[in-house]
Amino acid sequence: MAKENPMKQMKKKMYMDKYVYSGKHWSELKFYDHMMTDALIKHILGLSRYGMSDAGEVFEVMGQMKSADERDWALAWGGMAERLKRNAARSESRGKKVSASSAYLRAASYYRFALASFSDVNDPVMEEYTRESISCYRKYLGLSGYPGEAIEIPYENTVLSGYFYRSPAAGEKAPLIILTPGRDTLGEDTVWVYDEALKRGIHCIVVEGPGQGAALRLKKIPFRKDWEKVVSPIVDYAAMIPGVDMDRIALMGISFGGYLVPRAAAFEKRIKLCIANPGNISWGKSIGGALEMAQKMPKALRPSMVDGLVRDYAWKHGVENSIDAVIRELKKYDNSDILDKLTCRTLVMDASADINPGEAKKFYDAINCPKEYMLFDDETMGQTHTQMGCYASASERLFDWIEDNL
Repeated sequence: MAKENPMKQMKKKMYMDKYVYSGKHWSELKFYDHMMTDALIKHILGLSRYGMSDAGEVFEVMGQMKSADERDWALAWGGMAERLKRNAARSESRGKKVSASSAYLRAASYYRFALASFSDVNDPVMEEYTRESISCYRKYLGLSGYPGEAIEIPYENTVLSGYFYRSPAAGEKAPLIILTPGRDTLGEDTVWVYDEALKRGIHCIVVEGPGQGAALRLKKIPFRKDWEKVVSPIVDYAAMIPGVDMDRIALMGISFGGYLVPRAAAFEKRIKLCIANPGNISWGKSIGGALEMAQKMPKALRPSMVDGLVRDYAWKHGVENSIDAVIRELKKYDNSDILDKLTCRTLVMDASADINPGEAKKFYDAINCPKEYMLFDDETMGQTHTQMGCYASASERLFDWIEDNL
């Protein structure tokens, strides 16, 4: 084999040194000092790939925002959503369905983003923006022809709202992925999974369960630790959908959902694949431990985000707004005693820049079912928590695995 020309080698090295190994990785770049706010901006920009945001609009909102305070955040995104909703209605009235559907989709997203870091349950924008987001998204579905339909899952004495997405590329019988979102993002934010699934002949169901989305904001239903009580009714519903292969059902959880779904799969044996993104044995220990450390600090020295975090957890878990009450509640969120009951093939996703470093690997090491570990790092990209902002490479790796196993 001929040796590469020395001059060519030198030029290649100069290129690599200058363009590949100079400066920071993208995950280290910060829009905001507040960890949650910064992560959300990266998430929002990442969704532009799916038409759910536009970079200029995102930067306009950031520029117009008075502060990163949660109400200023909500009103800034709500203002952009309102502007786009008016544009969409104008286009719709003129029969411009493509333009209208595009604007409705982004309006729905911005109403949704407004609530991602907003916990004032008594503020009227909470219900207003929730309803507007749902309305705009459904108008988008109706005008665009995107293969999604609103569904309602019977759940105890009420129903849970969600969407069934039927893949145009599916055969007569096709696999299904059931998606559980996290604590802070809503069902539509899982688009980087369901849209990619549809291209590959896989149907999807996305449901906002207790503590999430409309179930929390409109029906006041808080989180529960026994997530199998949420997933089993969804699987029952799936069994009634024509074209769903009940022998090929995957369950995927994102962020806090990644903690919730292993327990559901441990008890709901109709699940063939479980995907935890990221895995976590005890969410309560991870977050509760941080709150216990903050509790020991003089109140004047506590990070400003602690009070907001406590208020948010208290609301979403249905407990008193106090550190003690939240810590007590979080201790219930521990899967240590059911790990041996998880028997289906499980994929544990992890990220080198995750907010809880090392927890996913501990979970992977602790389970004894057929399993695989998928790490996203600086080389593979997607190294942020749940691959926020880097959904292209994340979905490619994820679905190569899903196609091989489902």
